[in-house]
Amino acid sequence: MKNKIRFRLLLYFSGSLLVFSLIIGFIFFALFSRYNMDVYKTELGNRAVRIAGSLAGFWSGSAEKGQEHGMKGHGMGYGAYLRFLDDIAMTDVWVVDRNLAQITRGHGQSILAYKDLPPEAEDVIAAAMDGKTTFSENFGSFLGTPSITVATQIALPNGEIAGVVLLHEQLENIRGTTKSGLAILLLSMGAAIVISFFIASALAERFTKPLGKMKTAALKISGGDYTAATGVAQDDEIGELAIAFDDMAVKLDAAARESSRLENLRRDFIANISHELRTPVTVIRGSLEALCDGVVSKPDMVNEYHRQMLSESVFMERLVSDLLDLARLQNPDLAMEMKEVNLKEIAEDALRSMERFARPKKLALRLNVEGGNFTIHGDYGRLRQMLVIVLDNAIKFSPAGSAAHLDLTHTTAGITLRIRDEGCGIPPDELPYIFKRFHKQRTEENKSGTGLGLAIAKQIADRHGISIKVQSEPGQGTEFLFYTIST
Repeated sequence: MKNKIRFRLLLYFSGSLLVFSLIIGFIFFALFSRYNMDVYKTELGNRAVRIAGSLAGFWSGSAEKGQEHGMKGHGMGYGAYLRFLDDIAMTDVWVVDRNLAQITRGHGQSILAYKDLPPEAEDVIAAAMDGKTTFSENFGSFLGTPSITVATQIALPNGEIAGVVLLHEQLENIRGTTKSGLAILLLSMGAAIVISFFIASALAERFTKPLGKMKTAALKISGGDYTAATGVAQDDEIGELAIAFDDMAVKLDAAARESSRLENLRRDFIANISHELRTPVTVIRGSLEALCDGVVSKPDMVNEYHRQMLSESVFMERLVSDLLDLARLQNPDLAMEMKEVNLKEIAEDALRSMERFARPKKLALRLNVEGGNFTIHGDYGRLRQMLVIVLDNAIKFSPAGSAAHLDLTHTTAGITLRIRDEGCGIPPDELPYIFKRFHKQRTEENKSGTGLGLAIAKQIADRHGISIKVQSEPGQGTEFLFYTIST
């Protein structure tokens, strides 16, 4: 992919540069040719005017000496002067007399008769006689090569028209300059294309290098290495793509970690269920085998075995019930009966239900209420279940003759509910795990616990937007704080 993109970039850039160069070269050639022709015409016209002025001065000086001006009156002096002008002008200089009878040429060329000129040339000379500097290419057939001719009048100081000066310049000389300019342009364009190719190659390499890094990172991610990063830092669209790619890799890594965590939880969950069910199943099976084999036959022992099996079956029923509750609460699609309920009434109901469990330990359950209007939006049964779970733990771990306190307070910030006991407390190293499934203290007081109660209470609190904070010190009791319950 990298080589293909690089090749395309080189192809597009080189093609665009070539097309651009051809267009610019064509426009330059057309404009330069026209400009060069205009420059030559202007220069040729200026030379013709200067030569005409020089001839006018030459003839005027001869007239002052009493000589007849014109081509016939100067003999060898005029011819030499004309050759001198021809050398200075660096081109063919023709002089047409005022009578349009003959044409004198420099460098010893024969004199032409006016009638020998092509018909188109007569118009040029006639226009020059009228005082117009005229250009023409009609002399080319007569001269034997494409040429440009300029004609201008020779005006004496007294205003008399002495004749016409004709200057000829081969078009090949003019076009040669244009061709030289075009050759220089083509050479420059070729050099520019070669240099641009290397520049384009370097730019293409710089453009495709980040893509190569992203490809390498993608291959690592596809191989399971979600920590791979592109390492691209650019302030452009490719940089934004690299940032999005790295962000995707981070999220994939987090998702992989979460998936691994959930898999571990699933395994732990199965292992914990197996562990929790093994004991009651083993007890029930052992008791049944003893009864069926007649090992136990005394009535009081049979009754004891029956009570043991009943107790274990009750534990299994409670475990299954808690598992079902926890599974339901963890399902976001679970529909709860949310309506306006009074938290004070729920607390009083939960205390009444737990009094029969507190009575054998002579444990006092005390409710303290401050403020009013404890109405919240929630599920009455689930909120009652949450309080019952925490109160059950408070009764279970509190010593006989102590008390458990339920404090309900309403302030401008919301409703706060505290459940405090005077029990043995929770070790600090166990506090972070008390809401985990199957986490429980392995004590005599908690031998009938499933380790799912606080996990269920936490799920209920989360579904109602209630935050839980736990404070406990060994030997000083435990306090569960439910807060940010908005009214």
